[in-house]
Amino acid sequence: MEYGKVTAIILAAGQGKRMGSSVPKQYLKLEGHEILYYSVRAFEDCPAVDEIILVTGGREIEYCQKEIVEKYGFLKVSKIIPGGAERYDSVYAGLLAADDCAYVLIHDGARPLVTVEIIEKVLEGAMTYDNCTTGMPVKDTIKVADREQMAVETPDRSTLWAIHTPQAFSYPVILEAHRRFREGDYRVPVTDDTMMVEMFMRKRTKLVEGSYRNIKVTTPDDIEAAKAFLRDQEA
Repeated sequence: MEYGKVTAIILAAGQGKRMGSSVPKQYLKLEGHEILYYSVRAFEDCPAVDEIILVTGGREIEYCQKEIVEKYGFLKVSKIIPGGAERYDSVYAGLLAADDCAYVLIHDGARPLVTVEIIEKVLEGAMTYDNCTTGMPVKDTIKVADREQMAVETPDRSTLWAIHTPQAFSYPVILEAHRRFREGDYRVPVTDDTMMVEMFMRKRTKLVEGSYRNIKVTTPDDIEAAKAFLRDQEA
């Protein structure tokens, strides 16, 4: 399937405070390799992806170039740029750096279990709907809580999804959504990029199933789970 040029923006500017480590979580080791290595490798191995832009901490650009890109011979990484104060600032910086593509994929570098199959599936969704994300139906009952942590509602579980990355977009659509967001003074917390397109472009999001294993490594418990998943995946 022809996509036009596809650029992947991988976000690796987080500090990982919940991990309780002095090392940013994306550089912690899993089975001998950095968490970020696995994320980059999946996009490097995906035939549909033409270019990768890494968005990292300003002080980590040289480290990322030497210890991730050069060390592992990643050929699709064209730019390593500094991120911003908030996640949406880092995404916007990546979008401005990806100025000649047709579609863009946005991925959290702390999700090392992403696969080529997931990337291709979400990209195909974006080709039809402009705005697509991977995720999985939730398995637990969900409660909505008030400020006193009292349950106020129990949504129908069959309608609920846990949203993951990568997320894929028509490049002009996601760029314009971010521009409109930055033009206003919005108080609604925007926690992912599909929200940007829903709020500011009035476009619905296509959901495609990825994998329950595509976890975001945030806590020490996640490290252990990711190690187990990687051992099984590599086997």
